[in-house]
Amino acid sequence: MHFEASSSVTLLFDFWDVHGPAGMVLSVFVVLMFTLFYELLKVLKVELSDRLHEPASPFPSPFTPQATCFPPPPPCLLPQLEYHESNSAIVSSPSESSLNPADSANTPAANTNWKRWLLHGLQTLLHTTQVTLGYLLMLCVMTYNIWIFLGVIMGSVLGYFLAFPLLSKV
Repeated sequence: MHFEASSSVTLLFDFWDVHGPAGMVLSVFVVLMFTLFYELLKVLKVELSDRLHEPASPFPSPFTPQATCFPPPPPCLLPQLEYHESNSAIVSSPSESSLNPADSANTPAANTNWKRWLLHGLQTLLHTTQVTLGYLLMLCVMTYNIWIFLGVIMGSVLGYFLAFPLLSKV
C-alpha cells in the first residue's frame, strides 16, 4: 500500500463516501475535530486520575511543597475527656459501634468511597471513548489518503497544543 492524494475515499462506513474536493475538505475537518477531541479526552482522563488519587484527608500532605507538617486537629474533633477521682478512667465520646446504622452511612468515609467509585466510573467511560475514537482514527489513517492522514496529524498537533496547557490550570 502507498499514500494517495485522491479526493475520492470511503471513510469508516459506506455512507461516508467522499467524492470531490469539497467533500474531502469537510472530511478532513471532521477528522481533525475527532483528533482534537481525542486529545482533550486524554487531558480529562489525567485530571480525573489526579482527583481519584488525591488523599481523602482534609489535611494537606507533608510531601506537598506548601505544607511542611500536619496542622493540629480542630478542637471540635478532639474527644472530650473526663477524669474520675478514683481510677483516672478516661471517658470519651460515644464509640462508632454505638451509633445508629443510618448515622454511620453518612460518614465522610462513605461519601468519599461513593465519590471515588463515581470518578472511577467516569474515568472508565472516558477511557472507553478514547480507545474507540483512537481506533476509528487509526482506521481513517489506514485509508492511505494523504489528506486524511494530514488531518489526523494536524488535529493531534493542535489538540496537544491547546489541551495540555489546560492540564496545569485544571
